[in-house]
Amino acid sequence: MRRQLLDVLHLFDVTPAPRGQERTAAHRLRAWCADRWPHVEWQVLDHGPAGGSLIATRGAGPLLYSHLDTSLDDGGPFNRLVTGNAAPAGPLTVDGDTVAGFGLGVARGPAAAALVAFAEAGAGRLLLAGSGTHRRAGGITGLEAYTEAHPLPRSAIVAKCGPPTLLWHEPGALYLTVRVTGRSGAAMMAESATPPGGVVASAGVVLDELALWRTAYLAADPRVGQTGRACGIGAISGGWPDKPDLLPARLRVDLYVVAGDRVEPAVLAAELTDRLRARCAESVLRDCEVEVEAEPVAAAAATPADAPVVTAARAAWLDEFGAQPPPITGWTGSTDGVVLRAHGVDTVRLGPQARPASDEPGRDALSLAQLTAYARIYRKLLTELPA
Repeated sequence: MRRQLLDVLHLFDVTPAPRGQERTAAHRLRAWCADRWPHVEWQVLDHGPAGGSLIATRGAGPLLYSHLDTSLDDGGPFNRLVTGNAAPAGPLTVDGDTVAGFGLGVARGPAAAALVAFAEAGAGRLLLAGSGTHRRAGGITGLEAYTEAHPLPRSAIVAKCGPPTLLWHEPGALYLTVRVTGRSGAAMMAESATPPGGVVASAGVVLDELALWRTAYLAADPRVGQTGRACGIGAISGGWPDKPDLLPARLRVDLYVVAGDRVEPAVLAAELTDRLRARCAESVLRDCEVEVEAEPVAAAAATPADAPVVTAARAAWLDEFGAQPPPITGWTGSTDGVVLRAHGVDTVRLGPQARPASDEPGRDALSLAQLTAYARIYRKLLTELPA
């Protein structure tokens, strides 16, 4: 199994699969799998203009899910905005038990384990979906395309990196966009803008209030089940980099918000709007317009702790690791497990623990022994759970 995992990881490493543009990678993977495992009927399910997912079915059994795309595009134009480095990551490397490479954590490592486990299991369904990472205005996802074209089983296993335990409860997520709008002006005449000097020069007022709001939001976390809350500012923008002699009229701040409890995005946006307007009214931003827009991603969802897929996963974990999966609270990672649960599919999530590779940004490191252990669990669940 280790050799097969490495073969799949090397194939992933030389096969770019940017979000929404996975079709070429999916077809290449299908051809490779058909040559390696000809007894399986491998297919590509297209979605959107260039998206694609690898799917296969081998009789009855649960759905084993992971995704093809990575959070970043290796060497893509937006990498530098996140990593500070525009250069492509180096090739996959193996050093003893450690494998390191681009996109292993999200989600090439667990996707490889899922693929090998399915090929060996002789049962169940596999979906390595395109467009599985969160992205604004991302169009239809591979999972959405799959649910439209295929009936869903009663249970599913999400193969993704995460904590060293079993998850049957995942938080929801949403985006918040804050816009503070004044009047544009010219840098050589600071008073021509509203506020004087431009709205971007007073971004600290907005960021300070957002920090206070974040503290209050996290403090109100009811810690429902296994999940918790999180919030972070992912982007700040304003103005035209090619012409900084113009003072921009608008400051924009984008946040990613996680909620393990049932949060109403519109209510959250309204509460934040009131706070920011009150704070700006006491500052040089008093004459600016303030608005906050919420964009839901998914709502928190849980599978009953005594559901057959959870019971089976506990047993498989015990067989593999010799102990029950440890308890967890405050987990803040949201995946397509919430989407599957919204369709009535009992779902568990488990996978290896990735860490940043020490050699360069954008690369993750995984233990091959651990990855193999999770592949064995996936294989066991595919063969022992009913459809």
